[in-house]
Amino acid sequence: MLLVAARDQGLPMPAAGVLFSPYADLTFSGASMTGKQAVGPSFIPEAIAVRAKDYAAAVDPSDPLVSPVFADLRSLPPLLIQAGSHELLLDDAVRLAARAAADDVPVTLEVTPGVPHLFQAFAGMLDEGKAALRRVADFLATTVTGAVR
Repeated sequence: MLLVAARDQGLPMPAAGVLFSPYADLTFSGASMTGKQAVGPSFIPEAIAVRAKDYAAAVDPSDPLVSPVFADLRSLPPLLIQAGSHELLLDDAVRLAARAAADDVPVTLEVTPGVPHLFQAFAGMLDEGKAALRRVADFLATTVTGAVR
């Protein structure tokens, strides 16, 4: 996770972070990876595994810098995590939010029922996508304004 690496290197942190359907566990240990296949068929575990290999190369998939569900998230900025209930990465989002909360990071998790992976990209066609992007704008306006004061 870029935020963890930036924090560890002492770089300035943004006022907030927004994560859409985060791929946060390259070990594939979340139950939704197999349990949601019937409702999220456009995004299959085999395709995810190929991308994981591309991303992590020879790095251990449980390394916290490639699988932030295993990272120390303390001192990260407030996070908004959004996912759809019909996606293989649902448990990644839920587990990442739980990890952030356990590490005292202000976190908001939004799971939108009945929508697929990256439903926000379909805001022009899905009311749920449009509403999610509106909530992102509100979150950023509130968080960034609070950080600037």
